[in-house]
Amino acid sequence: MAPDEVKKYLTQVKSWYSDDKKIWKEFKFKNFVETMGFVNKVALLAQEEGHHPDMFVAYSRVKVELWTHAIGGLSENDFILAAKIDMLE
Repeated sequence: MAPDEVKKYLTQVKSWYSDDKKIWKEFKFKNFVETMGFVNKVALLAQEEGHHPDMFVAYSRVKVELWTHAIGGLSENDFILAAKIDMLE
């Protein structure tokens, strides 16, 4: 995906960032139980979609990174999954 396309799609997802090869967002929660609840929701959604993000988990934070491994960069599917992940909050 070209950088101008990435910018266009980024306007469709709230608070996601990009380096033109990946998109990512950090989610914050009150405590570890809420954090893990969110991680589990993302895992179930990702399995349904067949598109699996990298997730970095801390006590009250989760960083989610998306890119399409098969092409080594971003595709429209990454932004679709990002929007669906945002709906889980």
